[in-house]
Amino acid sequence: MKKTIQKENLLKILYIIASIIFVIPSIIYIIQNKTVYKFDKWFEFLLNDSARETQTIAYLMILVVITVIYILIIKYRNKIFKDIKSVLKYTSIVGFIYILSIPFTCSDVFYYMGVGRIDSTYNQNPYYTTIRQYVDENQNSKPEIINDSVMMEGYMNDWGNSTVVYGPVWQLICKFVGLLSFGNVDIGLFVFKIINLLVHIINCWLIYKLTGKKIFALIYGLNPFVLIEGIMCVHNDMFVVLFTLFALYFMKNKKKLWVSMIFLALATGIKYFSILLLPFIIIYYFRKEKPINRFLKCINYGIIFIIALLVPYLIYAKDLSILSGMITQQGKMAKSIYIPILQYFPSISINSLSTLLLKIFAIIYLFTVIILLVKKNITLRNLMQKYTVFLLIFLFSLITQFQPWYLMWLMPIFMWQNSNNVKVLVLMGIISEFANAVFLLNGEGYVFGTPFILIMYTAILGSALTIEKLANKRKIKAFKVNMSK
Repeated sequence: MKKTIQKENLLKILYIIASIIFVIPSIIYIIQNKTVYKFDKWFEFLLNDSARETQTIAYLMILVVITVIYILIIKYRNKIFKDIKSVLKYTSIVGFIYILSIPFTCSDVFYYMGVGRIDSTYNQNPYYTTIRQYVDENQNSKPEIINDSVMMEGYMNDWGNSTVVYGPVWQLICKFVGLLSFGNVDIGLFVFKIINLLVHIINCWLIYKLTGKKIFALIYGLNPFVLIEGIMCVHNDMFVVLFTLFALYFMKNKKKLWVSMIFLALATGIKYFSILLLPFIIIYYFRKEKPINRFLKCINYGIIFIIALLVPYLIYAKDLSILSGMITQQGKMAKSIYIPILQYFPSISINSLSTLLLKIFAIIYLFTVIILLVKKNITLRNLMQKYTVFLLIFLFSLITQFQPWYLMWLMPIFMWQNSNNVKVLVLMGIISEFANAVFLLNGEGYVFGTPFILIMYTAILGSALTIEKLANKRKIKAFKVNMSK
């Protein structure tokens, strides 16, 4: 028994060691350069002049090790972790390691800090003024801008010439971080990562409170995909997960739907897709009411949601052009099913195709909501499974600029799927990290989105079929055992 415990505790140590190895290139870079200012080693895992092949192999090897240990920890969880407190403590330790890693696969965080800084310190509305525009117009009259490394890093960013493309709730968070950075990009990045780590721990706790099972908190908390995209790369999807989980928590556990509406509005005030969950939450809460009452409640609480959503917009909005960010995002092409279409079928209009699919999606979605308004015997599990289908269709069919971290949107609802689907949804994110090795090997460019898509889709389909096949074998074996009794 003692040997078994030691063996399983060894998994915790190995996961920490593998994570430290993952961040060592970043630590070396920071020691050598003493700052991340002017960092431009995008899609370079070793952050030096090593061959692309070497970097890709190193990345894949470490990611394989981390993934295997992660799966084993989940398998032996009951012997490794006594309670949720031990889960949260260990997750905090592992998460802190990823704070030390430079976001080498995505530069968005530097843009976030830049628009936060231009808002908090220079009193500019980032929905109407870009970082580059402001710097170009004021660097002579305000020489302090040149010494503001947060602003200058944002100026050099790919998004530096774009106004804010997310909702105002995210901009308020960026403004807060921009203020705390004091114009130092190193301080700003560290503060942002600490905040995301705290959000990560809260998310683990909320998942546990919603399910009462530590396995789901572990699946989320130690997931290498979430650690890489959420803490290392500091994506705002972590906050979308936070507010969505709070919305579900106050609806399910606290029975306070009006609070739930406010949190869902906060999630929507970061990324607009969150509104898709709105009718599902209201209909479930009033599932015992008559259809007409459900409909009226949807209107009443929908108004609360809209008011909560509009309040942050009042801080920044001058006109409807504040919504242009959605158009900007949808107008870009990256890593989506539209990339191979654009590459091999150039005669097809991508805009027309995506618009057509969006209209079909909207019709099916509205039809489903109408059916739910009159449906009896509604369960939360069933509703969340339906919502998952719509979310997956939205992710893989409607978005022209798909990014791996968007799969984090599935995290607030993965625990309501059947066991096989839970495994597939969790593997999706990890598989996307392996598929991202295409860019480590070739550098950044939309043309490499085709092999990324092929690798990811093939791996996801293969994993789903394998999991289903193994599950069926276990069922057949159990059936034979029962028949022999």
